[in-house]
Amino acid sequence: METAILAVAFAAIVAWLIAAARETGAGGIAYPQAIRFTLFRFLLGIRQSGFDPKLESRGPRVYCLLAQSRLDIHILRAFLPAQTFHVDASAEGDVSRALTLFRSVMAGQGIACLYLPPRVEATPRTLRILEDAGIAAREANARIVPVFLRGTRFSLFSLWTWEEAPRSLLPQVTIAAAPEFSLAALREEQFATALLDGMTRAKFDAANLDVTLFEALVAAAKQYGASREIVEDALGGRLGYRRLLIGIRALGGRIAGLAGPGATVGLLLPNSNGSALSLFAVLSAGRVAALLNYTAGPAAIGSALSTGGISVVLTSKSFVEKADLGALVERIRQAGIRVVHIEDLRDAVGRLDKIRAFLLWRRPLAARKPDDPAVILFTSGSEGAPKGVALSSRSLVANAAQADCRIDFSCRDVLFNVLPLFHSFGLLGGAVLPLLHGVRLFLYPSPLHYKLIPGVARKVAPTVMFGTDTFLGGYARAAKDGDFDSLRMIVAGAEAVKHETRRIYRERFGVLIVEGYGMTEASPVVAVNSPTFLREGTVGRLLTGMDMRLEPVEGIADGGRLGISGPNLMLGYLLPDRPGVLRRREGAWHDTGDIVSVDGDGFIAIRGRATRFAKIAGEMISLGAVELMVRQLWPEAEHAAVAVPDRRRGERIVLVTTQSTARKDELIAYARRYGATDMMIPDDIVTMEAIPVLGSGKVDYPRIMDLIAGHALG
Repeated sequence: METAILAVAFAAIVAWLIAAARETGAGGIAYPQAIRFTLFRFLLGIRQSGFDPKLESRGPRVYCLLAQSRLDIHILRAFLPAQTFHVDASAEGDVSRALTLFRSVMAGQGIACLYLPPRVEATPRTLRILEDAGIAAREANARIVPVFLRGTRFSLFSLWTWEEAPRSLLPQVTIAAAPEFSLAALREEQFATALLDGMTRAKFDAANLDVTLFEALVAAAKQYGASREIVEDALGGRLGYRRLLIGIRALGGRIAGLAGPGATVGLLLPNSNGSALSLFAVLSAGRVAALLNYTAGPAAIGSALSTGGISVVLTSKSFVEKADLGALVERIRQAGIRVVHIEDLRDAVGRLDKIRAFLLWRRPLAARKPDDPAVILFTSGSEGAPKGVALSSRSLVANAAQADCRIDFSCRDVLFNVLPLFHSFGLLGGAVLPLLHGVRLFLYPSPLHYKLIPGVARKVAPTVMFGTDTFLGGYARAAKDGDFDSLRMIVAGAEAVKHETRRIYRERFGVLIVEGYGMTEASPVVAVNSPTFLREGTVGRLLTGMDMRLEPVEGIADGGRLGISGPNLMLGYLLPDRPGVLRRREGAWHDTGDIVSVDGDGFIAIRGRATRFAKIAGEMISLGAVELMVRQLWPEAEHAAVAVPDRRRGERIVLVTTQSTARKDELIAYARRYGATDMMIPDDIVTMEAIPVLGSGKVDYPRIMDLIAGHALG
């Protein structure tokens, strides 16, 4: 026995030495380095993406990375040119000696690899290091090569705490490099941003996007631990990855019998463990999940069912009863669509099904491709008939990875999600991102429970929360001191965040609100502020891996119509005039329909929807800007500005407000102090008890137009 073991060990060593000799011949590297190179590649299954570092042997050149572990420097010693100086500035404390060495290498036109602290939410200290390093690199006219090692964060030598990253003896490692660049054309104050952006681009390039959502969930279970509790709901149910995936497999087997392969299955469910399980069960079965907005009303849901070509809808008996949706469900049945309760599917799961699910929980029931349609969401209908937006697994996995390149998420985080999964922000931020990145998720069934949610948050003690300004304002008014003290950050989207909302959360709870911007067609996040790069009044900078362009708009001097491209874009639309037929997106670009301005640092400010500008006497007036002005005059009320035809000037602005004492003379006086032009002053004021909103929290502008139709204007 011992002889056999020795023989195997000897054969392995010989194979290792031979492989190293081959690398020496192929790559031109020294034999000792080749030995380390082949050892790491074998033990960690290292994959390379973007470049072959062995061949980059000329200086001046800087490899820079957000070091994830103490293993990174040893791996890169084996992979980078032998003459590379490795400069470690990743540790806390004095890094002056490291920076002195770096400057010397740059002065000598050499090659350096600079290791920075691990987080994308860089501290002021890290930004100062980057600025100093950038100055030395620019003086040497060095080429910058951003690098990232994915997987070493979970090694035994990780720079992250055990709470933030579970450990693995031999993690799978990917080394990725972003396109190289130079700092020659940049100002010194831009160096840190450029270097950090390059390193986060390398982090994104190291992500595996060539997976389905189900495969990504299985990979997360392996990475973060199959027994780790990952999702909890308001009913007190908790599921770990393994239990979740067993349930997905078992339920998916029943769903497969409801509709043919590739068919679309509607989900009419609240935020709960069951909804997350049902979503992935549909995907595991090889079907497409269409998430239905149960707050939209019978007409909108009927339109969605028709547009999506949906013949079967999954819902819950208890949900239908509690939400008083019996009449809606009956109308769905009357339309010839089959309604199935998940309670009935669950009861139909037999012992043999459970055994198969227990044994095969890592495998989907049907094979799908990353670029196949996975989820259909419906646009809010805030400006017209809802459209179906088809998203692939790749687009959703990519968007979650992009968000992770701007904000650090870890196993220590607890995400409190009140946004419904039929809302694209709720689906990505409140389900896909936390489940795929090991963030414990708490699902709450409705964002409208203003008085209850603060108390639930106190018990759950989340660190991150997603929301809209409308919802956040309601929670703050109902909250007691201390309810949100556990939060480190709130990410807000879907509508502009009021200054007053930011102030309340900052002063009462010590919570930072970072505002983002997105749309269903982009899965949905397009841009976001972060603790590192934050500029109030903007929606942040474009996400990693995306590009943008601005098309000129008549009457707009300092902005343009935003076009975007990136791996997170939708596959295409399903339109009411061609039910069930996917009209694929043409080309790489998507016209957002939004008018924006972009400052010199890349921060995006939303001027308004192209459809939400009034053209008055040939001049374009942003209705969003009008709402912002009125909001500052009457901050306690809700407001909406709309444009209606005007025979003399083309269009006129109507202000709809809940400010019962609103007077035109008061508004005119404030507008002049505010510095607004006369054309920005609404021509008419209509007061209402409440501004109509959609289930997503957005203002329902079509409904407002219907309501003011009966008012005498002008």
